Amino acid sequence: MQDTAKYLVHADITADGVVERSDVVGAVFGQTEGLLGDELDLRELQDSSKVGRIDVEIDSQNGQSFGRITIATSLDQVETAILGAALETIDRVGPCRSTIEVRKIEDVRAAKRREVVERAKALFGEAFDDTVRSSRDLVEEVREAVRVEDITEYEGLPAGPRVADSDAIVVVEGRADVLTLLRYGIKNAIAVEGTNVPDAVAELTESKTVTVFLDGDRGGELIRKELSQVGDIDYVAFAPEGKCVEDLARHEVMAALREKVPHEQAIEAAEAESPPETPGVESSSSIEPSGPTNNGTAAVDASAEASAEEPTADTDATADTDATADIETTEPEESEATATESDDDSDPGTLRGHVREIIGDESGRARLLDADFRAVEECPAADAFDCLVDAETVPTAVVVDGELDQRLLDVAAQRGVDQVVAASTGEFVKQPTSVRVRTADALLAANEA
Repeated sequence: MQDTAKYLVHADITADGVVERSDVVGAVFGQTEGLLGDELDLRELQDSSKVGRIDVEIDSQNGQSFGRITIATSLDQVETAILGAALETIDRVGPCRSTIEVRKIEDVRAAKRREVVERAKALFGEAFDDTVRSSRDLVEEVREAVRVEDITEYEGLPAGPRVADSDAIVVVEGRADVLTLLRYGIKNAIAVEGTNVPDAVAELTESKTVTVFLDGDRGGELIRKELSQVGDIDYVAFAPEGKCVEDLARHEVMAALREKVPHEQAIEAAEAESPPETPGVESSSSIEPSGPTNNGTAAVDASAEASAEEPTADTDATADTDATADIETTEPEESEATATESDDDSDPGTLRGHVREIIGDESGRARLLDADFRAVEECPAADAFDCLVDAETVPTAVVVDGELDQRLLDVAAQRGVDQVVAASTGEFVKQPTSVRVRTADALLAANEA
């Protein structure tokens, strides 16, 4: 009956004398018999399992008895209330006068619901701590597994699936480095597996744009020297000093690749760090070190401004990733209007003049320029996206005193903007090859150089 009970009738009993449990049960059946009619007769209700057994707890003390009566029922609310009221009509138990008072009628289902809620809270807090995962976590886990499975071999060497058909490759030290780059979406990496550069890698460097991405230690420098003797290197990127490529986070990998420098510049930097031991004679080189520093982007931009290569025509779905890995090699050719930007740094009619006026003076604004570097429109830097979207005339260049994010870069590419100069750049998931991106510091530093 307890499993099907809907209500529990709780009553308190007091008797002026010593009574036993059997006395109380007998009084309940005897004094309610015929009181409520045949349909609510207690014995009939028990026989039909609509009322459960009568539980009695009784205790005697100082010549009086006190106890509790509990009856489970599957009757409806009205019938249960009538049954409870009938109990209160009992005035004798055995030979003793007694009083019965119904203390409460408990809804068993409500109690069960409370138990369910409390248990559910406990389960939610305990059972799902280590298993509840966001959809983004699941997507990243699957994506990482797929990328790791994508690792292939090129002439027996660990490589990404795009090495053979990509115009640009990234040369790393070992298999773990290739896996790390695959995890971050870079599929055109190949490992040399040691300081002895294989002939297959050396031959591959002759026909592709090569970025060497190495650990920030002496071993990485030795591999660079070896590869420079047997192959052709275009750019050099290093992991932060003391770190290995395989240990880098995604933003560190992307930052190191963005800050790569031309190989010739890396050689000069290495020589500048080890000048001849001649008293009073200093190295004449002022080139920045080849490791990833804050000035690395300026060095790359200076080189790219002198000789920008044409973008690659790669229509594969991973072309954006390759462009990120070889970001400077995919810049578009400079227009004749761009070439005039160095005529007069202080003239607002030149790109550098606008950069000094908007970014150098920290104006907090953005300015759209036409092909002759005349201001087409100006707005607060925070509204640069909407301003570019609504511009009637497609600008040739955009100068922003703020951070260039992926959203603004994407709309610049969609509208056909040639170049964007910003106070700083954020981390790009993909970088369109049609838009030249520079920071104000890089642009002005390139002019001074």
